Amino acid sequence: MSQDQLPQHQEKDLQGSELRPNTDEELCGAVDQAFDYRGDVTIELKSGESVVGYVFGRTKTDSRADLNLFPTNKPGYITIQYGDIAAIIFSGKDTAFGQSWESWIQKKKEEGRK
Repeated sequence: MSQDQLPQHQEKDLQGSELRPNTDEELCGAVDQAFDYRGDVTIELKSGESVVGYVFGRTKTDSRADLNLFPTNKPGYITIQYGDIAAIIFSGKDTAFGQSWESWIQKKKEEGRK
């Protein structure tokens, strides 16, 4: 994994980061980050194709592992198997970054001081 990759749920703006997992564990972590991300991602496939969209679901069982994505260029959703993923790029703006509960509390405290 590149130096941009962080453990899941770490507070960092991932916009512009590119994850190229080398192991199944890294791939699962990258998909989890894409699922938690509140913006579009670009999924580079091992076939050389790229898909841009919003990851809204993922499934990992003993028999299958895939993610669900609303593509930006067509209606509906698509399913991509984990094994087909070469890279995940956080290409869109994360609309929820910095909007954690702790950030909200801090904002309210600052408003109360004015």
